[in-house]
Amino acid sequence: MLTDLKERLAQFGLKLHEGKTRLIAFGKFAGQRRSRRGLGRPETFDFLGFTHYCGKTSDGRFVVKRKTQRKRVIRKLKELRKEAKLRMHLPVAEQHRWLTAVLKGHYAYYGLPSNFHALVAFANEVRKIWRRTLGRRSQQGMSWELFVHILRLFPLPKPRITRPWRCNLA
Repeated sequence: MLTDLKERLAQFGLKLHEGKTRLIAFGKFAGQRRSRRGLGRPETFDFLGFTHYCGKTSDGRFVVKRKTQRKRVIRKLKELRKEAKLRMHLPVAEQHRWLTAVLKGHYAYYGLPSNFHALVAFANEVRKIWRRTLGRRSQQGMSWELFVHILRLFPLPKPRITRPWRCNLA
């Protein structure tokens, strides 16, 4: 099957990347088949910034779940730390406007029901980055009480599901 795909792509002058292409057992019955062979859960794969994995709904039906790809989160948080240092001495209102835009964009792309825990974790890390950055503006640092007061004045958007499951696929 993989050779068929290689031949088809070759007709258009394209080729598969050997390190990134593999066939995996994935789908509704992959877990059952793997458990019969004494293997663990079905494999996962990364695509478009998400790690796709097999899951079940609350009523036991099969569903493909997606969570934010780990490498993407790490890379984004590193970028945010760098950018926060550059914006450290800007007014708090400008920093808030920037972080709000970052979080809203993240929620817009990654806001899936199966990814809510990752959204919460990302929001918490952004909050920590902002507190650390504000604390570096003075030699005294910043107490949690003061930071909570700033968050009351400049609240960051809460994680939200922006792309719910679509039941009507007709």
